[in-house]
Amino acid sequence: MTYIPILIAIFLAILDWIAAERKIKPLEYITKPATMLALLWWIWSSVGLGGDMLWFTLGVIFCLAGDVFLMVPRNMFIFGLIAFLIGHVCYTIGFNNQSPYISLLGILFIVLLGIYFGWLYPKLAKGLDLKGESQLKIPVLIYFLVISMMVYSAIMTWNRLDWPTSAAFSVSLGALLFFISDSFLGWDRFINPLSHARLRTMVTYHLGQFGIILGVILYLTIK
Repeated sequence: MTYIPILIAIFLAILDWIAAERKIKPLEYITKPATMLALLWWIWSSVGLGGDMLWFTLGVIFCLAGDVFLMVPRNMFIFGLIAFLIGHVCYTIGFNNQSPYISLLGILFIVLLGIYFGWLYPKLAKGLDLKGESQLKIPVLIYFLVISMMVYSAIMTWNRLDWPTSAAFSVSLGALLFFISDSFLGWDRFINPLSHARLRTMVTYHLGQFGIILGVILYLTIK
């Protein structure tokens, strides 16, 4: 595993957090996509972009596209949503290189997710109605289900014998942080403004991406 690309990615991410918090748009336009490009560089220099890493490479590329759609001045939220949704589908396929299955851990996660969904989605739907964006209720619902499947697939690596504990921990934590990031984004955009919302969203998002990719690289280099 090489470390220079990820150190550069972390440096760029920190700059992006500063730009997001202080609303320095020119800096954000550079650092936000550059962070994901550095992540792709890390993948390429560590294990290559293809083979078992292909689906995760595609996931990062679609997330990069989603970053750009959500960053531009025009309202392209739906395009960003679709790009991230495809990214989560790619991650989910990558995690399920074996047949998916149910375990006690998986059942527990599904129950907790159902409780969280039952609490959050009605608030999101009401917020969308109030903002005159009711047409987004179904896309947001689909996105919620897809990212939930991605997180479930990441957590299920704990039960796969070929996944080292360090790799399973990293992808599970990363996927949960990604989920938290989207929760911050949805709450701030559609329910009620959060203090330091952009900072919260970007910190958890980047740490989530780093955790997922670190875990997969560990998996491919240790197994």
